[in-house]
Amino acid sequence: MFVDMPLEQLRNYRPELREPAGFDAFWERTLAETRLHDLAPVFTEVETDLALVRCFDVRYAGFGGHEIRGWLLVPAAAEGPLPCVVQYIGYNGGRGMPHDWLTWPVAGWAVLVMDSRGQGGGWRAGETADPVGGTWGQVHGKLTQGVLDPDDYYYRRLYADGVRAVEAARAHPLVDPSRVVVSGSSQGGALAMAVSALVPDLLFAFIDVPFMSHIRRAAEITDEEPYAEIGRFLKNHRHRLDQVFATLDHFDGMNFAARNTTPALFSVGLRDGVTPASTVFAAYNHHAGPKDIRVWHFNAHEGGESAQVAEHLKAARDLLAGLSPVTGAAPRTETAAEPSGALTP
Repeated sequence: MFVDMPLEQLRNYRPELREPAGFDAFWERTLAETRLHDLAPVFTEVETDLALVRCFDVRYAGFGGHEIRGWLLVPAAAEGPLPCVVQYIGYNGGRGMPHDWLTWPVAGWAVLVMDSRGQGGGWRAGETADPVGGTWGQVHGKLTQGVLDPDDYYYRRLYADGVRAVEAARAHPLVDPSRVVVSGSSQGGALAMAVSALVPDLLFAFIDVPFMSHIRRAAEITDEEPYAEIGRFLKNHRHRLDQVFATLDHFDGMNFAARNTTPALFSVGLRDGVTPASTVFAAYNHHAGPKDIRVWHFNAHEGGESAQVAEHLKAARDLLAGLSPVTGAAPRTETAAEPSGALTP
């Protein structure tokens, strides 16, 4: 069934921001703390049975100096510098195997896939530990890990790792640092939305069925995982409700979107019970940069799947031709004025 508002209401749904005091300062401090540690990217080429693709195991220092793993794949014949997609992964997933990520190198792009610390026990294996949680390969529980304090919250570390993934990609000689795109679906979409606000000079962002947007509404209208983790936590910690949402407001995609001038292509499934359509449109309608959205009327959290990938590839073709995928025009020659309180790297 359709689980949210009619489309004509969604297109105009722009709820009031729940922006905590000191939001910008919090993220400036977070990135400053992260950058106290040398990025120290290491790219080790690994042998695969992929004759047309070169693959590198990636290691770099994320939040706290913790080692984050990933893959970098490039066309075997590439001499560079190449445009690059930094790919973020959905909840419970990990970096998996190199052959899971062939779309972009087959299209002539590099792709850096960031493993999600502490995750990878649900649907694709991960190998990056979260030293704060003391584990990797966890299946559930990240949404409430450290949720009583923004400084301790899991997603503070993960979003900072996402920013460092862009920096790691730009450090490789086969990557053109001026042509970096971020991409992700669900939790990966949340990362793409946050990182493209925190790193203002990205070329583009693909933000599909994004998680972690309009979080309080999502927790109130859906019982689907992983938002259900918040409900279970508050069912037992009744007196912590205001404290929990005060933390979550520091990570809400709407607050990043309002500061985000990176051109972006969003997608939404109108039958999505995991990231309800109103939560996606809340971020989309607040997004401050050039934007467009693909609406998949009879789809749920899978969104457009391969059809959305085709939209990405069309957009990538436009980007390489010097055109905007959302306006069709040549890119702006001047940077648009940032909204009040815009984040700085």
